[in-house]
Amino acid sequence: MAIFYVADRHGLDHDYRFELRGQGWMSHGGCGKVAMRKFPKWHYAIGMDNLGRRRRSEIMSSIRSGDTQPEKAVRSIVHRMGYRFRLHVRSLPGTPDIVLPRHKKIIFVHGCFWHGHVRCLKGRPPKSNLDFWIPKLAANRKRDQGVAAKLRRIGWEVLVVWQCQLRRGDALRAALRAFLRH
Repeated sequence: MAIFYVADRHGLDHDYRFELRGQGWMSHGGCGKVAMRKFPKWHYAIGMDNLGRRRRSEIMSSIRSGDTQPEKAVRSIVHRMGYRFRLHVRSLPGTPDIVLPRHKKIIFVHGCFWHGHVRCLKGRPPKSNLDFWIPKLAANRKRDQGVAAKLRRIGWEVLVVWQCQLRRGDALRAALRAFLRH
């Protein structure tokens, strides 16, 4: 199975999932119709990115570091528990996502890919451009560890919530409750 990104005539991107059937490709989703044609054997083994460098750069630059959906979900849970907090305190190392000054507690909400979650499938590096991604993701992990250590040295308790933990809402609520009450 390979994923291809196809721009329609309006410039919108759609992903199509293809599977080799007999001599050609069959569509498994996406928007609109896709012409079936034969591809060389290597074509489906590596997949392809039909976006140019400029378009891919636009997409990657639109990814923001703050106010992400996982972060909003964790903030909502903490707020419903009755805690009040500050967001993105720049005076602290690493600009923590959620800061509870009264309790001296900090919560970081990490995306599994960008912060290299080793226990999650989303935390794996991409299969292409490994010379760029492996050092970048390793540096992110090292920076995260250093920031947490600095915060602990100056008296803060630190909790890291991973993006994949949001799927298990009850377990996440229990972990947050235990961290905040302790």
